[in-house]
Amino acid sequence: MKRALEVGVPEDPAEVVAVIGQSRILAGDLVPRVDARLMEIVSRAKQPPSDMEIQYIRSVIFRSLLNQSIQLKILRESFLLSQVATQTSDKRRDAERKLESRAIQMFQESELPRLFKRYNVFTVSEVDQKLRETGGSYESTRLDFIDQMLAHLYRSEAIPRDPAIALVEIRNYYDDNIDQYRVKAQARWEQLTASLEKSGGREQAIELITAMGREAYFGGSMQAVAKLKSHEPFAGRGGVHDWTARGSLASTKLDEQIFSLPIGVMSEVIEDEVGMHIVRVLERKPAGVKSISELQEDIREKLKQEKIEAAIKKVTSEMTLRVAVWSIYHEDIPGALPLADTQLARSRPDASK
Repeated sequence: MKRALEVGVPEDPAEVVAVIGQSRILAGDLVPRVDARLMEIVSRAKQPPSDMEIQYIRSVIFRSLLNQSIQLKILRESFLLSQVATQTSDKRRDAERKLESRAIQMFQESELPRLFKRYNVFTVSEVDQKLRETGGSYESTRLDFIDQMLAHLYRSEAIPRDPAIALVEIRNYYDDNIDQYRVKAQARWEQLTASLEKSGGREQAIELITAMGREAYFGGSMQAVAKLKSHEPFAGRGGVHDWTARGSLASTKLDEQIFSLPIGVMSEVIEDEVGMHIVRVLERKPAGVKSISELQEDIREKLKQEKIEAAIKKVTSEMTLRVAVWSIYHEDIPGALPLADTQLARSRPDASK
């Protein structure tokens, strides 16, 4: 909080708050959006915040928007550098104008019609009026779109969308992580239960479970009996328990019986702390390890994501080396430097005069 209040939000809209390569960010580029968001937060507050709290919230919003803008500018500058490499500044300006012209065309063809539809208006001036109500403007939206498009082009160029994964990589990952693919024995079963609580005691529970078991045995349908008389949570669906891993039941006595009884045979009465039970195992799967063929596509996708993340990290590291950044919140951007008078002077339009 102290740091946010110390730096604060610059009063002069023309004050430079960050320099990214050959681009700069002015306080005025952010303040309208900051104040619009601040008003929204204050209007939703249950109690009016104090002046110091408002000052702090405003500083935090400003800082967050500034860092977002810096990241976007870094991507923009990186893309321009990738296009012109070590060519002259004139070549850079030509490339920048061509790319911006392409982005502006895309804005006119896709983003502007979307804004017309969103605000239900028909002219640029009407769009500008609507945007100003939320701290933006037509011009700032257009410029942001250009930056976003150039950033997107750089990401598309520098980061692979669908990196190739060799079978040997999948096998190595599977072998290295084999423990997470081990599966416990599983079972499906039918169950009848007479709870001590609902039966009124142990003797009554024994009497009820015995009667249910006899009816199911001679009537041939545990599920029908379960729906009518069983006390356990799955009685409504005939007492059928879907695939459940060994060791996951609260009742160890039930767990032992379910994973040792012959399949299709009704058990004797099983007593635990809840009450009396009878079970019949429908199916069982042994413990084992999932095959690589089952997991191949999942592993492939995971390795793709890892490669993409590694590429993003590499690109970010390279960008930090290629694009110089100065900011009033330099500690928020890895490799950035404090904004000094020399950078401010260099960023002014009349610096060479």
